[in-house]
Amino acid sequence: LATELGKKLGVEAQLVNGRRVTDAQSLEIITMVYGGLANKNIVAQLQAQHCNAIGLSGADANTIKAHKRPVGEIDFGFVGDVDSVNAKNIESLLQGGFTPVFCAITHDGKGQLFNTNADTIASEIAIGMSELYTTTLFYCFEKKGVLLDISDEDSVIKNIDSNSYQDLLQKKIIADGMLPKLENCFHALQKNVNKVCIGDISMLRPTSTLFTTITL
Repeated sequence: LATELGKKLGVEAQLVNGRRVTDAQSLEIITMVYGGLANKNIVAQLQAQHCNAIGLSGADANTIKAHKRPVGEIDFGFVGDVDSVNAKNIESLLQGGFTPVFCAITHDGKGQLFNTNADTIASEIAIGMSELYTTTLFYCFEKKGVLLDISDEDSVIKNIDSNSYQDLLQKKIIADGMLPKLENCFHALQKNVNKVCIGDISMLRPTSTLFTTITL
């Protein structure tokens, strides 16, 4: 949605290894789409399913603080790397009966918003909440899991560990947008998240077996 709106406004998206380069104009578009259009539509759909959802960015209730990614070979612009997750404040929402729906926007505590990779947001929240709960991280997207053959929707790799992950990288089976997703999976596991699963929405059904489970 952000890319489509950007095109309408004459702002082309720049991606490097699946990560968005965010200049000032792009940050405005991202804030409008992520924090507004996308987030509030998800919240409204959840409310229609009798889930008392509340839409948030990392700036709301000071839940996710970040710093601007240092400039290396690439200047990612207004992209934030997460410093901390305020698990206590999120727990207060949960205890109040709310289901938080976070968009991929963080802040630095000094008034600056940052675009932050959505998979990173999910991973860091799961890590933060693992201080209080046993946490499972589910990455839901349009595929049934990590695919061995991108042209075969049913070629799901059911289990990936550290060793097989390196083999899949070398064979370039895992590439592009899946790279940051898998990096976040292993980062979460190393930081006390109990389990990470990747697949489409059907994996949340108790009888489902066709999805990818990531372990160390």
